[in-house]
Amino acid sequence: MAKKRVLIITYYWPPSGGAGVQRWLKFVKYLRDFGWEPIIFKPNKAEYPELDYSLEKDIPEGIEVVESDIWEPYHLYKAFTGRKKDEKVQAGFLNEGKKPGKLEKVATWLRGNIFIPDARKFWIKPGVKKLNHWLQSNSVDAIVSTGPPHSAHLIALKVKQKHNIPWLADFRDPWTQIDFYDKLMLSKKADKKHKKLEKSVLENADAITTVSNHCALGLNEIVSRKIQVITNGFDTSDFENINPSSDKKFSITHLGSMNPDRNALVLWRALAALAKNDEEFKNDLEIKFIGKTDFAVFEALKQNDLESHVTNYKYLPHDEAIEKAAQSSVLLLALNNTPNVKGIAPGKLYEYLALKRPILCIGSENGDAAEIIENAKAGKTADFDNLSKVKEIIRGWYTQYKSGDLELKSESIDIYSRKSLTKKLSGILDGIAE
Repeated sequence: MAKKRVLIITYYWPPSGGAGVQRWLKFVKYLRDFGWEPIIFKPNKAEYPELDYSLEKDIPEGIEVVESDIWEPYHLYKAFTGRKKDEKVQAGFLNEGKKPGKLEKVATWLRGNIFIPDARKFWIKPGVKKLNHWLQSNSVDAIVSTGPPHSAHLIALKVKQKHNIPWLADFRDPWTQIDFYDKLMLSKKADKKHKKLEKSVLENADAITTVSNHCALGLNEIVSRKIQVITNGFDTSDFENINPSSDKKFSITHLGSMNPDRNALVLWRALAALAKNDEEFKNDLEIKFIGKTDFAVFEALKQNDLESHVTNYKYLPHDEAIEKAAQSSVLLLALNNTPNVKGIAPGKLYEYLALKRPILCIGSENGDAAEIIENAKAGKTADFDNLSKVKEIIRGWYTQYKSGDLELKSESIDIYSRKSLTKKLSGILDGIAE
């Protein structure tokens, strides 16, 4: 039986690195197992924050890739803010080297008010033109768009309107409910336009998916319709050859980017207090960062006399990052201290589950991430200001570490495997393509 064909509109695709590429790269890896042939539509020569060529091994052989040109304003941004031409622009208001100045604030205003819905808006027109031409001689049974950037959804919307192809819009992160939306300094006119475009996507797509229950509830505040949750996950094959050796020190590792909203201040205070009162703990402690980390985090560590305990790897290819994290005593999941924290369950959480090391989540004790960790018996969660609880957790795990029995007896996590999640996705695609 011939496979159905699905056109996937995604800005992020290898050699892009970082979190944005993982979700749909892994879906594409397994879609053929469930009767779907994926076709990728992506921009040509996009300016990705990170490159990770190791991810190309997950691209199935023979996948068709369609591309269109994109113009991105980042060279103007870099010239305006005095950055080097070869410097990568980070997402999520992350600055590794310095505190943002007045020019960065002006650039942020331009980003929110002029580049709507995002800085990739100049991909929309050439993208729609390319796909309209391509569809004249190629057929597909469904379209998927994944955002952010939400410009991908607007390409899909225009193609849907012209060709009436069933369309699934996937929100890896919210649009107007994203944690930094209030930092964009939007005018009333710009805010209204963002919300109008978002609502148009939510009303016209044949199916909507997102990554957590609270994110789905947030979308339901905008439109009253079925929002289906497909969480992020882990790929079993990524963990088959992990070196089981452990760090010699009591290491606490954060994997992925840490922007100012994720700066785990309560943890730094807890570690400082424990180190002050326990010389042995102080000598054993190591704090590892694997990924882009904002300068404000290192400033906070310095203020707590913890800078000598820090090892900073910056960005590593995905397989190397997983290997480093696997050797840790504790894995840190630092969530954004923002109003939408309950719905934040980032992709790294599921890879943490697969690593089977104790997870310390700094975030909402009533959020989706806390529930997932609790159900899997994979660690503990403490609110952003619960200093006594964080100290108690760390002290308990350190005692276990010293006695050699810091082991995790977690529950089954098979429901979060990428293949299981792709099966769920294919069922949604089957439903809209009937």
